[in-house]
Amino acid sequence: MSKPVKERKSRPVNLDLQTIRFPITAIASILHRISGVITFVAIGILLWLLSISLSSPVGYAQAASLVDGFFVKFIIWGILTALAYHIVGGIRHLLMDMGHFEELESGAMSAKVSFVATIVLSVLAGVMVW
Repeated sequence: MSKPVKERKSRPVNLDLQTIRFPITAIASILHRISGVITFVAIGILLWLLSISLSSPVGYAQAASLVDGFFVKFIIWGILTALAYHIVGGIRHLLMDMGHFEELESGAMSAKVSFVATIVLSVLAGVMVW
């Protein structure tokens, strides 16, 4: 006996990414992952800069002159912003793991609060860097 062939259901396929609307909680989760990758890559950049500065007095002067440039300051500000968001998002996820902010409304509100907290921390990081 042969098994009957299952009928394929035709489902609509939407490949236009501009029409897809993600909820704010999904955006917060995706940004948390992206900030984690940025933080991971930044570790290498910062360790490289640290190794240059510790190599010799000339290396320290070279690292100091690198950090004085606009582009490097901008990168450091971006690294600090990504780190701030990752920490804030991590705390949000830890609170969710403990049973808080699991409902749709409170989860959306906690995502908005994490965005606002990151903006405040990013501005503070910008003040420190510049």
